[in-house]
Amino acid sequence: MAKIALGCEPVVGSLTPSKKREYRVTNRLQEGKRPIYAVVFNFIDSRYFNAFATAGGNRVTVYQCLEGGVIAVLQSYIDEDKDESFYTVSWACNIDGTPFLVAGGLNGIIRVIDTGSEKIYKSFVGHGDSINEIRTQPLKPSLVVSASKDESVRLWNIHTGICILIFAGAGGHRNEVLSVDFHPSDIYRIASCGMDNTVKIWSMKEFWTYVEKSFTWTDLPSKFPTKYVQFPIFIASVHTNYVDCNRWIGDFMLSKSVDNELVLWEPKMKEQSPGEGTVDILQKYPVPECDIWFIKFSCDFHYKAAAIGNREGKIYVWEVQSNPPVLIARLSHVQSKSPIRLTALSFDGSTILCCCEDGTIWRWDVVASS
Repeated sequence: MAKIALGCEPVVGSLTPSKKREYRVTNRLQEGKRPIYAVVFNFIDSRYFNAFATAGGNRVTVYQCLEGGVIAVLQSYIDEDKDESFYTVSWACNIDGTPFLVAGGLNGIIRVIDTGSEKIYKSFVGHGDSINEIRTQPLKPSLVVSASKDESVRLWNIHTGICILIFAGAGGHRNEVLSVDFHPSDIYRIASCGMDNTVKIWSMKEFWTYVEKSFTWTDLPSKFPTKYVQFPIFIASVHTNYVDCNRWIGDFMLSKSVDNELVLWEPKMKEQSPGEGTVDILQKYPVPECDIWFIKFSCDFHYKAAAIGNREGKIYVWEVQSNPPVLIARLSHVQSKSPIRLTALSFDGSTILCCCEDGTIWRWDVVASS
């Protein structure tokens, strides 16, 4: 287990907004009565950077952000099980470039939706409990990982329908896995976090031949020799409570728990002894009233900014890479009072979306400086 290194104190950001960017509400949609847990822009396909998807209840909806605050509904997928509750959705694509949406939730079934035909392309059954997050490999967008209440993370090939790897076992999570992320440039590396208060970093390097084999497999997916990855290469105890969101910022990690802050830290591995090492906590980004779990942050395409909502319906937008951290904006609206489960920043961060417990979606746009 990695220990926190002594020495430098982390730099804590000030909650005085820098007025670097001003945003205003340009739209508000009431999608339904049920909570919306996920909203995500399409960063996989440059033709559709202004498209976004939401997940909540038993539906996944695709929208387009147009000029002047307009949001157009493009399509909607409604699951046959009316009791399904989708918690997560991720953009991906088939090897021919067809845009897919991959969604999961309460039932533990992963639905791969072909956005071209609005039909289910594949369904993956494997997790033994609900799915809390799905993320797409940006360098190979037909690979996705899923984090589950069953204490495992699974790697899937959505083109062939194969479960390639299961990250679980002796060194795995000891409670629900709440979040997972692919490293932006090291294709072998993922990080996961959860209710056991840890962040675990895993390597697929020695299993990569199985990943390659999954693309050419012609037999039944159930016959594929799925491998267990039992030991992470690094385990960090940065937080003292549930860790419900983690994202790579280069080789650094940005993560959050239920204690009103985001934490940026560096895992320092010991090459000889996997799992060991130290954690250098670099910066902290305060987020008041962010003390309930399953509130997740998001970043723009280049990870310049991170936006996170809180339980009172406010959004904090932090400049991630400045030292000390700079609060770009604090967004609040008199009618936005419901907990914000997730935000989505557009490619350049000029639009911010958020989805709320009360079934609303809010759109904020940057105000052009005169």
